[in-house]
Amino acid sequence: MALSIRPINTGMIQVDTGIHITQGRNVGKKVYIPALTWLIEGGEKLILVDTGMAATKMADWHHKGSYQDEGMDICSQLQKIGVNPKDIDIVIFTHLHWDHCYNMKEFVNAEYIVHKKELDFAKDPIPPYYRSYESPVLGLEPPFVDVSFTVVEGEEQIIPGVTVFPTPGHSPGHQSVEVMTDGGNYIIAGDAVFTEENLKGAPDEKLPFLPIGRFTSYLEMWDSLVKIAKRSSLILPGHDLKVLEKEIYK
Repeated sequence: MALSIRPINTGMIQVDTGIHITQGRNVGKKVYIPALTWLIEGGEKLILVDTGMAATKMADWHHKGSYQDEGMDICSQLQKIGVNPKDIDIVIFTHLHWDHCYNMKEFVNAEYIVHKKELDFAKDPIPPYYRSYESPVLGLEPPFVDVSFTVVEGEEQIIPGVTVFPTPGHSPGHQSVEVMTDGGNYIIAGDAVFTEENLKGAPDEKLPFLPIGRFTSYLEMWDSLVKIAKRSSLILPGHDLKVLEKEIYK
């Protein structure tokens, strides 16, 4: 059976467009973006990419107005399509921000894969990123505490047809996932690409891309956009409602 990708929305995050999505453009415009996860089916192992966001109380603390309606958490969403969390063999994390790794401990039989730089930074972030990783400095317990990870440090095949590769910038150890389907090689971009707008750029300004607004390294962020675009034209952004218009990518 050929590989396919199923996008799953675990909640809605309210952000300022110009601060988070398209740096400096439409500042003050508030929009809701989905907190997406991705189920990769059809391979020798069942793979989930990211585990989604927190419930409403914590989501609202991170970004005022954000919410997770009942039944939107990743476990409930999977059960709706007949997948028990115990059935997941591998969870790949693009990164460990709060909206990508909640409920991760529910996947008790899964191998957890993350980039080494991401795990190291998540455990000891600089102060501006305490909230993103729910640092103990704030009196919180991050979702990834006491979890055993398999760490990768570069491009690596996870199973035939599924490869992770570094796309840092949004965070130090961010990685994206390439999935080879019958229709072509899709890139699950995570937060290296927030929405389709980042990829459209601004041709009149000679900009092939519009930079995302939240990053630890501008240069790495830009290089990752270039790398992703060169690698494939079939790109699935991390926070774009449009991807939900299609139930399965294959």
